[in-house]
Amino acid sequence: MIEVITVEKKKLDLGNAAAAAGKAASGLFSRAKEAVVSAVDQNGDGKLGIDDVSIVTDTMKAAIKDSGEKWNERQIQIKRDKELKALRPIFEADIENPDFSLPKLIRIAKIDEKHAQSEVCTGSIGFVFSGKELDVITIYPEQIGYFDLRFYPDMDSEMYYVDPADRDFYIALDNYFSYLKVARISELQKIAQDLGAKHFRVTYKEQQKTMVAKDVSGKARIPGKVGGSMEAEHHNRETDFSKIEIAAEMECLGHKPVEPTLVYFRRDPQIQSLVSLRMSDNAMTHQVYTLDLSNSSGIKVKDALKIDAALSSMKIAGNASVTSEAQSETRRIFEYEIDF
Repeated sequence: MIEVITVEKKKLDLGNAAAAAGKAASGLFSRAKEAVVSAVDQNGDGKLGIDDVSIVTDTMKAAIKDSGEKWNERQIQIKRDKELKALRPIFEADIENPDFSLPKLIRIAKIDEKHAQSEVCTGSIGFVFSGKELDVITIYPEQIGYFDLRFYPDMDSEMYYVDPADRDFYIALDNYFSYLKVARISELQKIAQDLGAKHFRVTYKEQQKTMVAKDVSGKARIPGKVGGSMEAEHHNRETDFSKIEIAAEMECLGHKPVEPTLVYFRRDPQIQSLVSLRMSDNAMTHQVYTLDLSNSSGIKVKDALKIDAALSSMKIAGNASVTSEAQSETRRIFEYEIDF
Protein backbone atom coordinates (compact mmCIF):
# COMPACT_ATOMS: atom_id res chain seq x y z
CA MET A 1 0.00 0.00 0.00
CA ILE A 2 2.83 2.33 0.79
CA GLU A 3 4.43 1.56 -2.56
CA VAL A 4 1.23 2.49 -4.49
CA ILE A 5 0.98 5.84 -2.77
CA THR A 6 4.58 6.57 -3.68
CA VAL A 7 4.04 5.79 -7.34
CA GLU A 8 0.88 7.86 -7.48
CA LYS A 9 2.69 10.74 -5.80
CA LYS A 10 5.51 10.55 -8.35
CA LYS A 11 3.01 10.67 -11.21
CA LEU A 12 1.40 13.71 -9.65
CA ASP A 13 4.79 15.46 -9.25
CA LEU A 14 5.72 14.71 -12.84
CA GLY A 15 2.40 16.10 -14.04
CA ASN A 16 2.89 19.29 -12.09
CA ALA A 17 6.43 19.61 -13.45
CA ALA A 18 5.20 19.17 -17.00
CA ALA A 19 2.50 21.76 -16.47
CA ALA A 20 5.03 24.18 -15.02
CA ALA A 21 7.35 23.58 -17.96
CA GLY A 22 4.48 24.23 -20.32
CA LYS A 23 3.64 27.48 -18.63
CA ALA A 24 7.33 28.52 -18.75
CA ALA A 25 7.56 27.70 -22.42
CA SER A 26 4.32 29.57 -23.07
CA GLY A 27 5.68 32.60 -21.21
CA LEU A 28 8.96 32.49 -23.13
CA PHE A 29 7.09 32.29 -26.43
CA SER A 30 4.88 35.20 -25.42
CA ARG A 31 7.89 37.32 -24.52
CA ALA A 32 9.61 36.41 -27.76
CA LYS A 33 6.44 37.25 -29.68
CA GLU A 34 6.20 40.57 -27.91
CA ALA A 35 9.84 41.30 -28.72
CA VAL A 36 9.33 40.52 -32.40
CA VAL A 37 6.13 42.54 -32.54
CA SER A 38 7.86 45.39 -30.74
CA ALA A 39 10.79 45.32 -33.18
CA VAL A 40 8.69 45.01 -36.31
CA ASP A 41 5.76 47.15 -35.20
CA GLN A 42 6.57 50.26 -37.18
CA ASN A 43 3.21 52.04 -36.97
CA GLY A 44 2.96 51.74 -33.14
CA ASP A 45 -0.41 49.95 -32.90
CA GLY A 46 1.02 47.03 -30.91
CA LYS A 47 0.15 44.55 -33.64
CA LEU A 48 2.04 42.94 -36.49
CA GLY A 49 0.16 43.89 -39.62
CA ILE A 50 0.59 44.39 -43.36
CA ASP A 51 1.58 48.04 -42.83
CA ASP A 52 4.44 47.00 -40.59
CA VAL A 53 5.72 44.49 -43.18
CA SER A 54 5.56 47.15 -45.88
CA ILE A 55 7.50 49.62 -43.73
CA VAL A 56 10.17 47.01 -42.91
CA THR A 57 10.45 46.07 -46.57
CA ASP A 58 10.95 49.71 -47.55
CA THR A 59 13.58 50.10 -44.80
CA MET A 60 15.44 47.04 -46.03
CA LYS A 61 15.30 48.30 -49.62
CA ALA A 62 16.71 51.67 -48.51
CA ALA A 63 19.48 49.96 -46.54
CA ILE A 64 20.38 47.75 -49.50
CA LYS A 65 20.35 50.75 -51.85
CA ASP A 66 22.52 52.74 -49.47
CA SER A 67 24.93 49.82 -49.15
CA GLY A 68 25.03 49.44 -52.92
CA GLU A 69 25.73 53.13 -53.43
CA LYS A 70 28.56 53.03 -50.91
CA TRP A 71 30.01 49.96 -52.63
CA ASN A 72 29.84 51.74 -55.99
CA GLU A 73 31.53 54.79 -54.48
CA ARG A 74 34.32 52.59 -53.11
CA GLN A 75 34.80 50.97 -56.51
CA ILE A 76 34.93 54.36 -58.21
CA GLN A 77 37.50 55.58 -55.67
CA ILE A 78 39.58 52.43 -56.13
CA LYS A 79 39.55 52.95 -59.89
CA ARG A 80 40.42 56.64 -59.45
CA ASP A 81 43.33 55.85 -57.13
CA LYS A 82 44.58 53.25 -59.59
CA GLU A 83 44.51 55.80 -62.43
CA LEU A 84 46.25 58.44 -60.33
CA LYS A 85 49.00 55.96 -59.48
CA ALA A 86 49.42 54.91 -63.11
CA LEU A 87 49.18 58.35 -64.77
CA ARG A 88 50.76 60.46 -61.96
CA PRO A 89 49.39 63.85 -63.06
CA ILE A 90 50.88 67.07 -61.66
CA PHE A 91 48.68 69.98 -60.63
CA GLU A 92 49.44 73.57 -59.72
CA ALA A 93 48.86 72.75 -56.04
CA ASP A 94 51.59 70.10 -56.23
CA ILE A 95 54.33 72.50 -57.28
CA GLU A 96 53.35 74.91 -54.50
CA ASN A 97 54.23 72.20 -51.98
CA PRO A 98 57.60 72.98 -50.32
CA ASP A 99 58.66 69.36 -50.80
CA PHE A 100 58.18 69.50 -54.57
CA SER A 101 61.28 69.70 -56.76
CA LEU A 102 61.89 69.15 -60.45
CA PRO A 103 64.11 66.23 -61.47
CA LYS A 104 67.28 66.90 -63.44
CA LEU A 105 65.74 65.46 -66.61
CA ILE A 106 62.50 67.00 -67.90
CA ARG A 107 60.44 66.77 -71.05
CA ILE A 108 58.33 69.41 -72.78
CA ALA A 109 55.52 67.83 -74.79
CA LYS A 110 51.81 68.13 -75.45
CA ILE A 111 49.44 66.00 -73.39
CA ASP A 112 49.09 62.44 -74.69
CA GLU A 113 45.83 60.63 -75.36
CA LYS A 114 45.60 58.56 -72.18
CA HIS A 115 46.16 61.61 -69.95
CA ALA A 116 43.81 63.77 -72.03
CA GLN A 117 40.98 61.23 -71.78
CA SER A 118 41.30 60.57 -68.04
CA GLU A 119 39.07 62.53 -65.67
CA VAL A 120 41.69 62.35 -62.92
CA CYS A 121 44.04 64.43 -65.11
CA THR A 122 41.58 67.26 -65.70
CA GLY A 123 43.35 70.54 -64.94
CA SER A 124 46.81 68.95 -64.74
CA ILE A 125 49.91 70.81 -65.93
CA GLY A 126 52.07 67.75 -66.57
CA PHE A 127 52.80 64.28 -65.29
CA VAL A 128 55.58 62.10 -63.90
CA PHE A 129 56.98 59.20 -65.88
CA SER A 130 58.34 56.54 -63.54
CA GLY A 131 61.55 55.08 -64.91
CA LYS A 132 63.38 52.15 -63.34
CA GLU A 133 66.05 54.40 -61.84
CA LEU A 134 65.05 57.89 -62.94
CA ASP A 135 61.76 59.80 -62.86
CA VAL A 136 61.07 62.20 -65.73
CA ILE A 137 58.54 65.03 -65.56
CA THR A 138 56.66 65.96 -68.70
CA ILE A 139 55.45 69.57 -68.72
CA TYR A 140 52.80 70.73 -71.15
CA PRO A 141 54.10 73.70 -73.22
CA GLU A 142 51.17 75.94 -72.36
CA GLN A 143 51.77 75.33 -68.64
CA ILE A 144 55.53 75.95 -68.57
CA GLY A 145 55.01 79.39 -67.00
CA TYR A 146 54.15 77.75 -63.67
CA PHE A 147 57.75 76.59 -63.25
CA ASP A 148 59.74 79.83 -63.83
CA LEU A 149 62.52 78.11 -65.80
CA ARG A 150 64.96 79.19 -68.53
CA PHE A 151 65.92 77.03 -71.50
CA TYR A 152 68.77 76.74 -74.00
CA PRO A 153 68.70 77.24 -76.89
CA ASP A 154 64.90 77.57 -76.82
CA MET A 155 61.78 75.56 -75.97
CA ASP A 156 61.59 73.75 -79.30
CA SER A 157 63.40 70.64 -78.09
CA GLU A 158 61.79 67.77 -76.21
CA MET A 159 64.31 66.60 -73.60
CA TYR A 160 66.27 68.92 -71.28
CA TYR A 161 68.83 68.37 -68.53
CA VAL A 162 69.61 70.81 -65.75
CA ASP A 163 72.70 73.02 -65.88
CA PRO A 164 75.21 71.86 -63.21
CA ALA A 165 75.61 75.42 -61.92
CA ASP A 166 72.02 76.75 -62.16
CA ARG A 167 69.02 74.75 -60.91
CA ASP A 168 66.53 76.87 -62.87
CA PHE A 169 68.35 76.60 -66.20
CA TYR A 170 67.72 73.61 -68.46
CA ILE A 171 69.79 72.75 -71.53
CA ALA A 172 68.47 70.77 -74.50
CA LEU A 173 69.90 67.28 -74.13
CA ASP A 174 71.21 67.16 -77.72
CA ASN A 175 73.17 70.41 -77.08
CA TYR A 176 74.25 69.66 -73.53
CA PHE A 177 77.94 68.81 -73.89
CA SER A 178 78.65 71.31 -76.68
CA TYR A 179 77.02 74.11 -74.66
CA LEU A 180 79.04 73.31 -71.54
CA LYS A 181 82.26 73.20 -73.53
CA VAL A 182 81.76 76.79 -74.72
CA ALA A 183 80.50 77.96 -71.32
CA ARG A 184 83.60 76.64 -69.52
CA ILE A 185 85.99 78.14 -72.06
CA SER A 186 84.29 81.49 -71.52
CA GLU A 187 84.68 81.11 -67.77
CA LEU A 188 88.42 80.37 -68.06
CA GLN A 189 88.79 83.50 -70.18
CA LYS A 190 86.94 85.57 -67.58
CA ILE A 191 89.09 84.11 -64.78
CA ALA A 192 92.27 85.14 -66.62
CA GLN A 193 90.98 88.66 -67.21
CA ASP A 194 89.82 89.12 -63.59
CA LEU A 195 93.16 87.88 -62.23
CA GLY A 196 95.02 90.42 -64.38
CA ALA A 197 96.73 88.00 -66.77
CA LYS A 198 98.88 89.35 -69.60
CA HIS A 199 98.33 86.26 -71.72
CA PHE A 200 96.28 83.08 -71.54
CA ARG A 201 95.52 80.16 -73.80
CA VAL A 202 93.00 77.34 -73.57
CA THR A 203 93.82 74.26 -75.64
CA TYR A 204 91.08 71.68 -76.07
CA LYS A 205 92.23 68.07 -76.40
CA GLU A 206 90.36 64.82 -76.79
CA GLN A 207 92.14 61.52 -76.27
CA GLN A 208 91.56 58.52 -78.47
CA LYS A 209 89.58 55.66 -77.00
CA THR A 210 92.71 53.59 -76.48
CA MET A 211 96.16 54.47 -75.26
CA VAL A 212 98.66 53.56 -77.96
CA ALA A 213 101.76 51.71 -76.84
CA LYS A 214 104.75 51.76 -79.13
CA ASP A 215 107.92 49.67 -79.00
CA VAL A 216 110.91 51.61 -80.20
CA SER A 217 114.21 49.84 -81.02
CA GLY A 218 117.48 51.64 -81.63
CA LYS A 219 121.21 51.05 -81.71
CA ALA A 220 123.73 53.09 -79.75
CA ARG A 221 127.49 53.14 -80.32
CA ILE A 222 129.68 52.44 -77.30
CA PRO A 223 132.57 54.91 -77.21
CA GLY A 224 136.08 53.39 -77.47
CA LYS A 225 135.01 50.19 -79.16
CA VAL A 226 135.30 49.93 -82.92
CA GLY A 227 132.33 48.22 -84.34
CA GLY A 228 130.95 47.76 -80.88
CA SER A 229 127.27 48.35 -80.40
CA MET A 230 124.53 47.66 -77.97
CA GLU A 231 120.89 46.96 -78.59
CA ALA A 232 118.77 49.44 -76.67
CA GLU A 233 115.06 48.69 -76.41
CA HIS A 234 112.54 50.69 -74.50
CA HIS A 235 108.80 50.75 -74.23
CA ASN A 236 107.33 54.20 -74.83
CA ARG A 237 103.69 54.69 -73.85
CA GLU A 238 102.13 57.68 -75.59
CA THR A 239 98.77 59.30 -75.35
CA ASP A 240 97.36 60.03 -78.79
CA PHE A 241 94.80 62.77 -79.21
CA SER A 242 92.09 62.53 -81.82
CA LYS A 243 91.55 66.27 -81.61
CA ILE A 244 93.62 69.26 -80.54
CA GLU A 245 92.50 72.85 -81.01
CA ILE A 246 93.21 76.26 -79.55
CA ALA A 247 89.86 77.07 -78.01
CA ALA A 248 90.77 80.56 -76.75
CA GLU A 249 93.85 82.78 -76.58
CA MET A 250 94.34 86.43 -75.70
CA GLU A 251 97.04 89.02 -74.97
CA CYS A 252 96.07 91.47 -72.22
CA LEU A 253 97.63 94.54 -70.59
CA GLY A 254 97.47 93.03 -67.12
CA HIS A 255 96.22 94.71 -63.96
CA LYS A 256 95.80 94.21 -60.24
CA PRO A 257 93.81 91.02 -59.62
CA VAL A 258 90.11 91.02 -58.83
CA GLU A 259 88.70 87.84 -57.33
CA PRO A 260 86.61 86.09 -59.98
CA THR A 261 83.23 84.47 -59.42
CA LEU A 262 83.64 80.76 -60.09
CA VAL A 263 80.75 78.90 -61.66
CA TYR A 264 81.59 75.60 -63.39
CA PHE A 265 85.06 75.50 -61.82
CA ARG A 266 84.05 76.46 -58.30
CA ARG A 267 84.95 72.98 -57.01
CA ASP A 268 88.09 72.48 -59.10
CA PRO A 269 91.10 72.44 -56.73
CA GLN A 270 93.53 73.69 -59.41
CA ILE A 271 91.46 76.76 -60.25
CA GLN A 272 90.84 77.40 -56.55
CA SER A 273 94.61 77.29 -55.99
CA LEU A 274 95.26 79.64 -58.91
CA VAL A 275 92.84 82.22 -57.55
CA SER A 276 94.22 81.90 -54.02
CA LEU A 277 97.83 82.33 -55.15
CA ARG A 278 97.07 85.30 -57.35
CA MET A 279 94.90 87.05 -54.75
CA SER A 280 97.66 86.67 -52.12
CA ASP A 281 100.11 88.69 -54.25
CA ASN A 282 102.15 85.60 -55.07
CA ALA A 283 105.02 86.33 -57.45
CA MET A 284 103.84 83.71 -59.94
CA THR A 285 104.41 84.57 -63.59
CA HIS A 286 103.50 81.43 -65.54
CA GLN A 287 101.21 78.48 -64.84
CA VAL A 288 99.86 75.56 -66.88
CA TYR A 289 96.93 73.44 -65.69
CA THR A 290 95.35 70.31 -67.12
CA LEU A 291 91.62 70.31 -66.43
CA ASP A 292 89.56 67.16 -66.94
CA LEU A 293 86.20 68.13 -68.42
CA SER A 294 84.42 65.24 -66.70
CA ASN A 295 85.08 66.91 -63.34
CA SER A 296 82.94 69.92 -64.24
CA SER A 297 80.33 68.14 -66.35
CA GLY A 298 76.79 67.80 -65.05
CA ILE A 299 76.31 64.30 -66.49
CA LYS A 300 78.60 61.51 -65.33
CA VAL A 301 78.66 58.12 -67.06
CA LYS A 302 76.52 56.55 -64.29
CA ASP A 303 73.93 59.33 -64.77
CA ALA A 304 74.02 58.89 -68.55
CA LEU A 305 73.19 55.18 -68.24
CA LYS A 306 70.05 56.06 -66.26
CA ILE A 307 69.08 58.76 -68.76
CA ASP A 308 69.40 56.41 -71.73
CA ALA A 309 67.35 53.77 -69.90
CA ALA A 310 64.59 56.31 -69.21
CA LEU A 311 64.60 57.54 -72.83
CA SER A 312 64.36 53.96 -74.05
CA SER A 313 61.38 53.28 -71.77
CA MET A 314 59.71 56.44 -73.08
CA LYS A 315 60.52 55.40 -76.67
CA ILE A 316 62.43 58.64 -77.30
CA ALA A 317 65.52 58.57 -79.52
CA GLY A 318 68.15 61.33 -79.55
CA ASN A 319 70.90 62.22 -82.00
CA ALA A 320 73.35 60.08 -80.02
CA SER A 321 73.29 58.07 -76.83
CA VAL A 322 73.96 60.15 -73.75
CA THR A 323 76.22 57.41 -72.44
CA SER A 324 78.57 57.64 -75.44
CA GLU A 325 78.76 61.43 -75.00
CA ALA A 326 79.51 61.10 -71.30
CA GLN A 327 82.21 58.54 -72.02
CA SER A 328 83.78 60.90 -74.56
CA GLU A 329 83.71 63.65 -71.94
CA THR A 330 85.98 61.54 -69.72
CA ARG A 331 88.62 61.71 -72.47
CA ARG A 332 88.46 65.49 -72.94
CA ILE A 333 90.75 68.00 -71.26
CA PHE A 334 91.49 71.71 -71.25
CA GLU A 335 95.14 72.71 -71.13
CA TYR A 336 95.01 76.11 -69.41
CA GLU A 337 98.13 78.25 -69.77
CA ILE A 338 98.24 81.62 -68.06
CA ASP A 339 100.95 84.34 -67.75
CA PHE A 340 101.08 87.35 -65.41
